[in-house]
Amino acid sequence: MNAVFIAGYACCGLALVVDVVFGVSRPSLRPAPYLLAAVASVLFTLAGAEAMAGHGVTLHLDAFFGFGDSRLVVGRLSGLFLVLVFGVATLVSVVTVHWARRPGQVRARGLASAQSIALAAIATILSADNVFCFLFAWEALTLSFYLIVAHDRGRAGRPNAANVTVILGKISGAFLLLGFLLLSSRSGSFTISSFTHVSGGGVRDAAYALLLAGFAVKVGVIPFHVWMPRGYAAAPGPLRALLAGVAVNVGFYGMWRTLEVLGRPPVWLVVVLLLLASCTAVLGIVHTTVQTRLTEVVAYSSVENGGLITVGFAVALVGAALAKPQLIGIGLVAATLQMIAHAIAKSLLFCSTATIEAATGTVELEQLRGVGHRLRTSGAGLAVGAVTLAGLPLTVGFVSEWFLLEALMQQFRVGHLYFALPLAISGALVALTVGFAAVAFVRIVGLTVLGPRGWHEVHRQLDAGGVARIGLLVLAFACLAIAAVTPLELTVVTTGLSEIVPRHVLEGVSKSPWIVQPVYPDFSILSPSWLIIAIPVLALCVLAIAIAFGRHRVWRIRSVPAWRSATSGVAGENQYTPFGFANPTRKVLANVLLTRSELHVLEAETGGQQTDQDHDIETAHLGYTSDVAELVEKLLYRPLLKPFLGLIHIVKRLQNGRLDAYVSYMLIAFVAVLAVVVALN
Repeated sequence: MNAVFIAGYACCGLALVVDVVFGVSRPSLRPAPYLLAAVASVLFTLAGAEAMAGHGVTLHLDAFFGFGDSRLVVGRLSGLFLVLVFGVATLVSVVTVHWARRPGQVRARGLASAQSIALAAIATILSADNVFCFLFAWEALTLSFYLIVAHDRGRAGRPNAANVTVILGKISGAFLLLGFLLLSSRSGSFTISSFTHVSGGGVRDAAYALLLAGFAVKVGVIPFHVWMPRGYAAAPGPLRALLAGVAVNVGFYGMWRTLEVLGRPPVWLVVVLLLLASCTAVLGIVHTTVQTRLTEVVAYSSVENGGLITVGFAVALVGAALAKPQLIGIGLVAATLQMIAHAIAKSLLFCSTATIEAATGTVELEQLRGVGHRLRTSGAGLAVGAVTLAGLPLTVGFVSEWFLLEALMQQFRVGHLYFALPLAISGALVALTVGFAAVAFVRIVGLTVLGPRGWHEVHRQLDAGGVARIGLLVLAFACLAIAAVTPLELTVVTTGLSEIVPRHVLEGVSKSPWIVQPVYPDFSILSPSWLIIAIPVLALCVLAIAIAFGRHRVWRIRSVPAWRSATSGVAGENQYTPFGFANPTRKVLANVLLTRSELHVLEAETGGQQTDQDHDIETAHLGYTSDVAELVEKLLYRPLLKPFLGLIHIVKRLQNGRLDAYVSYMLIAFVAVLAVVVALN
């Protein structure tokens, strides 16, 4: 399997060379680097599958890194993430091949190179056992994010989105660097696996917090989530799916790996992460509900799902803090299942969105009403992805959210108020998130996909075709099929998690080949496989009864005039618009969303009617606009911006061009580093 793993890197390198050499000058070669990226993803997936089967990968890189033992090691946990990440990346790359062939989509070289760098960096992060090898790949991934988001800098908002993305990425890298250095100072090695021998204490707890903070930035936990909506929405085409459905999972891998290496976390860190994650889920889904652009709706749902996955991981941390392996198991299983559902559904949503945007030239929900009538494949993908993230039955999202809620219900097993109370609060917030998810995604299915045909019909209609259609259909099929074989999915998941939780602990998730349960026996059970059979059968029974008793009346359509308002003469739509459907949420949560509403006169005219005073009646056509603000950005980042810019202005004065001053700066920095090292030892 070493050769397969190396071949994956070779394909990434070849794709980069093809893109740099030929770029977009030859239309026939434009899809080639994306096809090579798909081949690389297949090879990495095979390597991960073999590692889960017990045939791991070990590559020695001592010749490239001079910081002790440098290896790429793929075990069962790494193999699980490789299979998930690159299995999805394969389908995303297939869709990207078709998208890149369309004229005007890829305007300059560099986009395929960034994709290749991202894939190689992800594979390295998931297998690195050396601190500096890990950090090198982490920074390479940040660079690829910047290149993808900033690809078309001529469009409005692209430079700002790229800057925010790279700034938060560098903050993430700084947290990880500090955390790894603290652990290396205690273990005496730069090998990540050696950190298991670091004893407890303030340094270890600080390193634990720094590492989780670094990974939390990548997955979008409050207050570091602000880069996601900007970065994802600004990325071109299906490359959004690469960022949101593929690359983001390295942050979750980092969390899982931190738990494996460091074990028991400090209590305060568990409570803080649990509450922040649940608040992230609520804030993400609330913004998802009220956004007016399809790309931003899907992007904010990534914030929500990042919060849900992190909640499951926080439950596992509670189990680790209390030395309860079963609680660790249910938390990790719930988080991993939610991660799988998010990776597949989010990739499907962004790939479908890319095809819709290329065909219609817009992502505005008001203009995309009924897009599924013309773009059948993309519309179906959008609908399946939406109902999956809404957690409806028969989808993999329903199973993952059920496991997450079951994990939070185990609070009565904790026995300590300082854990039980945060778990109860988190459970309530997650339940609220699940409820809002139904509101958020019914708008996408009912109005965007199945609504009456709208403005988009005047544009050229180019639905996904060829290999892109295959990629979308496979992703949509996976959202439904994996739910039907949940026991098999759990077998794969528990195999990958066996490096963190013993296999005998996780055996409790399967009560029988058809029935699953949340690790603890006799608490609750679920059979997604039977639901796939029972729900359609029950629906057919209801239809048969309706036909038998209603006869021809079942198919009769009754037409009545549309009722718009109690006030006569009010003109407008005969149905809800996406904006109108979300407006109650804007009103109810005005304090959270900082809603700004404005009523203005669009047109005024004088009518022919006369009043008792013999004056003309003036009628006005009024317009209503409502906007929401990012709470964290307005209350946290913007107040910090002015002093930060002032600090930059002061630092610029240090660049005076004098050599003696620069030597003094280096001497001061060297003495400071020595002081820190001595203090740590």
